[in-house]
Amino acid sequence: MRLPLPQFDRSDRHPNHFAEVIETTTTEFLAQCLEPEDLSFPSMPPFGSWVCAVDEESGNLVYAVVYHATTMPIDSVHRARALGLSLQDLREEQPQIFAMLRTEFRAAIVGFELSSQNPSYNRRVYQYLPPRPPQIHQAVYRCEPEAIVKFTEELDFLRTLLCINSAPVDALTAAAIRDVYQLRKADREWLIKAGRNLSVLLKDDYDRLRFILSQIHP
Repeated sequence: MRLPLPQFDRSDRHPNHFAEVIETTTTEFLAQCLEPEDLSFPSMPPFGSWVCAVDEESGNLVYAVVYHATTMPIDSVHRARALGLSLQDLREEQPQIFAMLRTEFRAAIVGFELSSQNPSYNRRVYQYLPPRPPQIHQAVYRCEPEAIVKFTEELDFLRTLLCINSAPVDALTAAAIRDVYQLRKADREWLIKAGRNLSVLLKDDYDRLRFILSQIHP
């Protein structure tokens, strides 16, 4: 006999709360997107987009950049197969499909903001690894544009992105810069500053620098 799944009240969920941490390390975390209330796939965060999560024990707000996302069956036995149906056809003929898939993403931690309960709290952000990452089952949010603009006043996070081992870091760095540039309403002065910072970090690898800059379209 199959027991019914527990039902949770979603009415008080923050609108930017879209995922939950299911695996965590010092440098990154894996999160699963929450299931939508309608018959659709969970919203997959864009490559290079910014997310945040609160470590509830320390109260620190941890910032991260998405570098890998995937949608797959909820178990490892049954693979998805091509059905030749549109999304609307799936909703009408195979609605169970949407309950059989999960969307996950990995995000590299690039900095944090101290808890407001910390005696030295001054709303300053730090662009290095926090004392601890967000823990299992803690909420993951899409970052507010204002928060990203504030975080990217400094550019030390670029060094962190360039050092990630498990991601296409050149494309990721370019995607993150493009995202911030748009959020800053095409702030060309910031873009020039970011380019100069990259030229220092990659002063010994001109080809790599040129490849990154070629993917940034002001």
